[in-house]
Amino acid sequence: MKYTQLGRTGLKVSRLVLGTMNFGPQTDEPTSHSIMDSALDAGLNFFDTANVYGWGENKGRTEEIIGTWFAQGGGRREKTVLATKVYGSMSREGETWPNEDRLSALNIRRAVEASLKRLQTDHIDVYQFHHIDRRTPFEEIWQAVDVLIQQGKILYAGSSNFPGYKIAQANETAARRGMVGLVSEQCLYNLAERRAEMEVIPAAQDYGLGVIPWSPLHGGVLGGVIKKEVEGGRRASGRAADALANSSVRAQIQAYEDLLEKHGLEPGEAALAWLLTRPGVTGPIVGPRTAEQLDGALRALELELSEEVLAALDEIFPGPGPSPEAFAW
Repeated sequence: MKYTQLGRTGLKVSRLVLGTMNFGPQTDEPTSHSIMDSALDAGLNFFDTANVYGWGENKGRTEEIIGTWFAQGGGRREKTVLATKVYGSMSREGETWPNEDRLSALNIRRAVEASLKRLQTDHIDVYQFHHIDRRTPFEEIWQAVDVLIQQGKILYAGSSNFPGYKIAQANETAARRGMVGLVSEQCLYNLAERRAEMEVIPAAQDYGLGVIPWSPLHGGVLGGVIKKEVEGGRRASGRAADALANSSVRAQIQAYEDLLEKHGLEPGEAALAWLLTRPGVTGPIVGPRTAEQLDGALRALELELSEEVLAALDEIFPGPGPSPEAFAW
């Protein structure tokens, strides 16, 4: 396993992040535990979750599954850098009540306590804001975070889905309070979706945040979806189906798959390997439903893309260019 520092911190994390969103909704508890054991055995030490995972009437279920895994002992918790998130409503359908979502000091305090209980641990290593809260000032958010750090319930704070200017606002406010501020940003970033390169990633780099891309295969679009359709008769669904319905996007994905076949590369592994070459990226989040999918993701760590392949990928999926030059002079 390869490791790196999380942004400007002294925290050392694996270059792949284990995403757990499928644990519960699509992957049962025993299989989820087996995947986490395999990940840890491979040296993957950075696990990501969120309080809302499990979704619907089962919000919190994913954290519970991780908690029962920690409870087995064997150094599982001690070896894991644990990240979870706060923002989404934890109210059950028909039971909506004020202050059960967003980033008020009250909800942050309640959400941390609930996550700790589900996760069966006494602290969260990286506590992430799942979205911006336009109603709550950063002064209030950082006050709540400061209390939790002093109590030993969280160690670091991170963001997710923040635009560049909010990263700046958050960390300038934290600096005025003498706090470390955000140490990571979890954003949508992959070959097919490179808008983060214009503002989010430069802001993260300037403020010393580690970048953690989510959806590295763009909902399966970059995982060999056309080849799977042709060879296995598996029709695309969700985001992949929507993408392939657009003829120009389908042609782009076909060119991508043809390029990788020419060089003997697996699409999903190549998409992960490409992210590992990108400036500022700590490690992409992989969300395996099965042990086999985890094995494929781990192989990406050993894959070195040639300059020829990297240049061809840029031609197929051109980035937005630098800011402001991409839209100004």
